[in-house]
Amino acid sequence: MAIRAYREQAGLLQVDLAKKLDVDQAAVSNWERGVNKPQSKYIRKMCRMFKCTEAELMKNN
Repeated sequence: MAIRAYREQAGLLQVDLAKKLDVDQAAVSNWERGVNKPQSKYIRKMCRMFKCTEAELMKNN
């Protein structure tokens, strides 16, 4: 759920984050619901974007 929290804190919709990462909106939805885990390159991008650690970003995911 941390991905969702960081995304919402940044004022982004799932589609906005998806565009920034060049992935489908469905991928972001799946990450947030814990269906699957983002590849490490997307985790790194989100950590830079949200100024957090991987552990913080992936908490409860």
